[in-house]
Amino acid sequence: MSSQPIQRRIGKSGISASAVGLGTWAIGGWMWGGTDEAASVRAIEASIEAGISLIDTAPAYGLGRSEEIVGKAIRGKRDKVVLATKCGLNWHSGKGNHFFDQDGRPVHRYLGADGIAYEVEQSLKRLGTDHIDLYITHWQDPTTPIAETMAALEKLKARGKIRAIGASNLSVEELHQYIAVGGLDAIQERYSALDREIEASMLPLAMRNDIATLSYSSLALGLLTGSIDPSREFTGDDQRLGNPRFSAANRAKVSRLKAAIAPIMAKHGASMAQVMIAWTLAQPGITFALCGARNPEQAIENARAGEIRLDADDLATLDAALATHLVAMDA
Repeated sequence: MSSQPIQRRIGKSGISASAVGLGTWAIGGWMWGGTDEAASVRAIEASIEAGISLIDTAPAYGLGRSEEIVGKAIRGKRDKVVLATKCGLNWHSGKGNHFFDQDGRPVHRYLGADGIAYEVEQSLKRLGTDHIDLYITHWQDPTTPIAETMAALEKLKARGKIRAIGASNLSVEELHQYIAVGGLDAIQERYSALDREIEASMLPLAMRNDIATLSYSSLALGLLTGSIDPSREFTGDDQRLGNPRFSAANRAKVSRLKAAIAPIMAKHGASMAQVMIAWTLAQPGITFALCGARNPEQAIENARAGEIRLDADDLATLDAALATHLVAMDA
């Protein structure tokens, strides 16, 4: 491994951050079987100490819980962090489209100017900061024109509340609309070796327009770590419970993939998770890979993936192994 983690720019914003970012969905607990706040704070602190500067969160991760935990963990370290959070999923009003219920509360997709103005202040309080580096529309709101949403975000930027603008969970047409009104620095989309749909559509468009791409679920909800035993059972509200990707047969496929890429792991002194994160960062158009961590050990492991430089032979071997072993995973 190299001694220096990869650093990359967030679009045209002038902001640079570690290519490996910490995703904090699991830290919020919701859909992940709860959370251990003390362990989560230590995981965030360990990430920062290991060189991760990009931390991504959202109000919807536990109805503010993830943001509160991030806020506690970065206290006194704000200057070391490029902080990303989101707007557009709210439970304080009935405006927009009902999306889901969380803890018995209806959550709506709403990106109107009044909703954004309210949400940013709540996020700033929970995070304990006076500005957000990258502010992202979490899910798109069909009831609000994108031009109105962007105008509201540009006002926040002019006031210094946010430094850069992003959008997540987009259709190609919505990305075209954001580009048409200008000012978009980043998109955040699901992407991993198992989720490559955006390669032919979103990524070329983003690259042509100097828009950074943050991948989320970069390890396919942990499946591509190769560390989930075929006998492990998921319980409670864990979203992996009943997910066909996590069948015993698919976990066995991942085990065979792990065996196939063992020489690459040995060459770089890396775990399977680290190699898969490095593979993600080597894909054209993927600027940042967001990876979850619920304890310091996972955080440090993820951070070190940003020091790996895969060569052409490594990538060819990986691509062949992926094509051989990761088949019919959603059946």
